[in-house]
Amino acid sequence: MLLTKSANVEGLLRCTPNPQVVVSWSLNTQRAIDLYEIGTADLGERIEAARRCQQHGYRIRLRIDPGILHERWQANYADLLRTALTVLEPENITLGMLRLVPGHLRLARQIYGGRAEGLSKAGLIDRASDGKLRYPFHRRVEFYRFMIDGIGRLKPRMSIGLCRETTGISRELNHCCVPNQCNCLAW
Repeated sequence: MLLTKSANVEGLLRCTPNPQVVVSWSLNTQRAIDLYEIGTADLGERIEAARRCQQHGYRIRLRIDPGILHERWQANYADLLRTALTVLEPENITLGMLRLVPGHLRLARQIYGGRAEGLSKAGLIDRASDGKLRYPFHRRVEFYRFMIDGIGRLKPRMSIGLCRETTGISRELNHCCVPNQCNCLAW
């Protein structure tokens, strides 16, 4: 399993694809990439790299994580889905949302400076059931349902998994997500 935010796939394209190799792209909105993924390939570059690898014969997966809520999140994530799924045929899409251990906010402020204020004001609740700072339950369900519906409109038979979610969220969405089909697992 190769998980990347890069567009540098020339080495992969020189190799013969092997069915045991899965190349997975971590995608996010261009807004999130600009704010928090400094030095990584932009969204279009990642999608093009995935397209090239898929065309070459590699198995590909997508990971949309961490979902970050902001004023125009629905429009931004709808655009991400439309852009990616009109050119790619991933075998799975894994969804996840922003989750931080309490010390991460301090670290984010040190690394990102003022850009981290968006994370500080994101509405994360203190110590969700797993001890991490997370969006409230209803906001996470809202995000996941929006994403699952959007994926379903574009790719009705797509396998969708959740990453690092609480059991409550997994139970709430078990009818539309495949258990144990996270991006990180071989299957």
